[in-house]
Amino acid sequence: MAKTDGTSALALTPAGIARPSREQAEEAVRTLLSWAGDDPSREGLLDTPQRVAKAFEEWFGGYAEDPEEYLKRTFEEVEGYDEMITLRDIRFESHCEHHLAPIIGKAHVAYLPTNKVVGISKLARVVETYARRLQVQEKMTAQIANSIQNVLQPKGVAVVIEAAHQCMTTRGVHKPGVSMVTSTMLGEFRRNPLTRREFLSIIGNPSSHFEG
Repeated sequence: MAKTDGTSALALTPAGIARPSREQAEEAVRTLLSWAGDDPSREGLLDTPQRVAKAFEEWFGGYAEDPEEYLKRTFEEVEGYDEMITLRDIRFESHCEHHLAPIIGKAHVAYLPTNKVVGISKLARVVETYARRLQVQEKMTAQIANSIQNVLQPKGVAVVIEAAHQCMTTRGVHKPGVSMVTSTMLGEFRRNPLTRREFLSIIGNPSSHFEG
């Protein structure tokens, strides 16, 4: 929101935190470039602050979206279908909240409907919305499952995420080829080992990794 004098007023983020202006964000990038040891005024870096700010708008666009809104448009004419619905291999790109390094992976989502189902693209939208925020994989896994449970009220929800963390492969211990696997099981997926095993079989993960 702009003031009449041409300066930028601080808007509020969805979390209620004062949001710096675009100009302030770009100046912060220039500061980091200088701190890294380069000259932000040289030709190759002249437009970098603008590009980084634009990239942040894309990478972190999930803060401006409500994932549960995607789940509210449901279908009830499903002829009593109440078997497992699974969407697997949902590729996502996120960033870790500790180093701003990329997290690249895939999510597998399943639920046991009661009297309504949601379009499968909406499940992917929920994953995408949470991924486009600064994340911890464990938290993201639970957020996806809890959103589906809260809105659809199914008999159970299961979410498994497999991802590679660049904060581990490009810095620190420098261990490429390592993936992290997290899961959240709610309702029947937590209570019933057979239901859980069926889901894990569908997505191709050994059930022994998640039993208990």
